[in-house]
Amino acid sequence: MAGTVLVTGGNGFVAGWVIVELLKGGYSVRTTVRSSKREDAVRAAVGTQVADLSRLTFAHADLTQDDGWPAAMTGVSHVLHVASPLGTGATKNPDDLIIPARAGTLRVLKAAVAAGVKRVVMTSSAAASNPGIAGDTFTDETVWTPPAHFKSDAYRLSKLLAEKAAWEFMEKHGGNTEFTTILPTAIFGPALSKDQTGSVEVIKRIYTGAMPRIPRLGVCVIDVRDLATAHVKAMTTPDAGGQRFLVTGEFMWMEEIAATLRQHFGARAPNIPTRRLPDFAFRLAAAFSPPLRALLPLLGRKNRYAWAKATRILGFHPRPASPPSCVGTSD
Repeated sequence: MAGTVLVTGGNGFVAGWVIVELLKGGYSVRTTVRSSKREDAVRAAVGTQVADLSRLTFAHADLTQDDGWPAAMTGVSHVLHVASPLGTGATKNPDDLIIPARAGTLRVLKAAVAAGVKRVVMTSSAAASNPGIAGDTFTDETVWTPPAHFKSDAYRLSKLLAEKAAWEFMEKHGGNTEFTTILPTAIFGPALSKDQTGSVEVIKRIYTGAMPRIPRLGVCVIDVRDLATAHVKAMTTPDAGGQRFLVTGEFMWMEEIAATLRQHFGARAPNIPTRRLPDFAFRLAAAFSPPLRALLPLLGRKNRYAWAKATRILGFHPRPASPPSCVGTSD
């Protein structure tokens, strides 16, 4: 494939592995960072997996500013828009997450369309494809989550609204630029550096015993390396243009994740909890903790997602959610 691939947010957990996947595939990669001070950290992280970094370059751009994006797109054939503001989901002002996510996505898309980029692949979230009803669910890409479902979860709401805004913009103004979205579930797997933990922070809290009891919460697990591969496949597969793809794996309760970690680490991790936190205790704690309050709709629920479309079009086959897939350290 000719041209350079732009990856936004190169210092992020997912972006780091996307860069690795692209470099191993022979692509030239330009990645955005907010300032030159972050470049060495990205090189060090990616360098744990790739020896030759001569095809890795940097552009300085911020999702909250217009400056830098036109220059970042110069000579770019494809864009993988991975960057998004992070948060716990609970914030006094939801716009602190929603506005940067939505406006930042539109900045990237406007610059990509103006530069004549062939295809943009955006990282959304499986949370944007949830029917928002009580009880267990099984859903696919045709479903859009009702915004009211996230009244206490600004982070997931920001992902939903950013993706909606992106599709609306591309339908009206996309021109010849194709658009695709990837919707992952909980992203675990090896971190390239201590600064690139992302959702692996959950694993760390279980491993260290910072979570002394396990709440009755569960997630569908996707390994970050499988997610990176899916991004590249979505960029290169002809039939992937104009599509949403749920990219996920098997469902695991947190108790199962803790048991998997105990099996893998044994006596090396004596603080992994073994006891469940009663539902009433979780609800009581949530009354005083906004981050826990954002998770209340997930308590006791088994939300699962179909990845058959990604398998059919992208050839996606997730690895089992077991060691070392669930471990947030480099193997």
